[in-house]
Amino acid sequence: MRAPALGLILTALATPALAAGFTLTTPAFMNGSTIPMAQVFTGCQGGNQSPALSWSGEPAGTQSFAITMYDPNAPTGSGWWHWTVFNIPASVHSLPANAGAAGSKLLPEGAVEGLTDFGFSHYGGPCPPVGDRPHHYLITIYAVKVAKLPLDASASGAKVGFNLHFNALARAQVIGRYGRSQ
Repeated sequence: MRAPALGLILTALATPALAAGFTLTTPAFMNGSTIPMAQVFTGCQGGNQSPALSWSGEPAGTQSFAITMYDPNAPTGSGWWHWTVFNIPASVHSLPANAGAAGSKLLPEGAVEGLTDFGFSHYGGPCPPVGDRPHHYLITIYAVKVAKLPLDASASGAKVGFNLHFNALARAQVIGRYGRSQ
């Protein structure tokens, strides 16, 4: 019998659990439903507006928040990072619609947007390949145990995710779906 790989054990231990009292909501769509065109990437004829988000019920010890939007169904072998925002002050519990726009002044002071897989540091909405089954877009809020992650706007989604796995106390999630028929 082979022992599990050390990396798998560390990942399982480091991933923060979905917390029962910690919630994330958006008025843009219901959890599990289709993401509206306002949030879809401009390359797919959408508005490319990040959804309004609000959260509550974070655990004691939370010093900041981070948000990610990730597509695990992207045909890349490693998914697709659509948005990362970190170093959101612990006093903030919502973001307005389109806070993730390029050059937006709607993010709270100190918040940083990391590099998406589109190659820029702002929100990039869903735009799966034509004919793929609808993809799942995981929007996750993390309660972070440090006030600042040691990252800047050049940090990739994978690097932000790595740092969150070791610094998050809990997470909450909203999942949207989006597909493009032939």
